[in-house]
Amino acid sequence: MNNMFKTDDYLIPAIIQDDKSLKVLMLGYMNREAYEKSIKDGVVTFFSRSRQRLWTKGETSGNFLSISSYCVDCDNDTLLIRVEPVGPVCHTGSVSCFQGEDFEGFIGQLGDIVRKRHIEMPSGSYTTKLFTEGEERISKKIGEEAAEVIIEAIKGDKKRLVYETADLIYHLVVLLEYYGLSISDAEEELFSRHKK
Repeated sequence: MNNMFKTDDYLIPAIIQDDKSLKVLMLGYMNREAYEKSIKDGVVTFFSRSRQRLWTKGETSGNFLSISSYCVDCDNDTLLIRVEPVGPVCHTGSVSCFQGEDFEGFIGQLGDIVRKRHIEMPSGSYTTKLFTEGEERISKKIGEEAAEVIIEAIKGDKKRLVYETADLIYHLVVLLEYYGLSISDAEEELFSRHKK
């Protein structure tokens, strides 16, 4: 991969991605020395264009980026580095330097909506009704929706399968929230199994 650097001071962009959530966390630049140091140390080091020196992410904050894997793109001019971040990545204290409505993906947003409904308990809301009726009712709904997913899968009705799967996921999100958990807890469990 060293051949991506035309000269020692040639800079290439390095996209930093969370190894677990796959969220894009930040973009930095590396010269040959920053790249070699990153690979040798196992933590991300950039070349700071403003300071004109090497800069290991986390050297002052302690929020290091431990490298899980890395690869170069098809043009051999951009790095994708998957990391396990220690603390927030952005200097503002955010998880990522990139903020946006769809950053978490809609299931993450759905979790936020369900959490808000659980706090506010607005009248007339189906989600409020589920929380009021408790874990037994929510669990029964999950059983019903799981059965409907199975039926549509066996029938081979893809449109209905997607519809019923969406219902199942929604009710799972509600149950997790009922117990103070979230979809990211399940995501973390899946990730830990994958790492084994």
